[in-house]
Amino acid sequence: MMKYSFIRFLIVGCINTAVGMALMYILYHGTGFSYWTSTFTGNAIGACVSFYLNKMFTFQSKDPIGKNFFRFATVIVCCYGLSYGLGKSLAFFILSEGRLIQASYASDLAILLGTVLYTLTNYFGQKYFVFS
Repeated sequence: MMKYSFIRFLIVGCINTAVGMALMYILYHGTGFSYWTSTFTGNAIGACVSFYLNKMFTFQSKDPIGKNFFRFATVIVCCYGLSYGLGKSLAFFILSEGRLIQASYASDLAILLGTVLYTLTNYFGQKYFVFS
């Protein structure tokens, strides 16, 4: 069953990404919250969805919630800072080099790039550290 953990992780990821990104864009564009507040809040809510679904469905962990949750929170925070920081830097680099899209979309591109990086780093962190 663990053979398909990445497929299950991607299914769960689609669900929590839809929840998290919807909140990010609503907060960023709808309320005027900053990039960091919007991405952090969206990720926090998405992370709650992710923790529950990954524990029960993806990795089918029998470990106590407390043990998993501390490790999960550590992975989430590390992946968040790394991925969204790098995503923002990459977005501004791409825009400064090519001008393929308007500079006003830099934060939108950063959110998208950060989400892709976050998904990859988060999978490996959860598989090998949280629910191993």
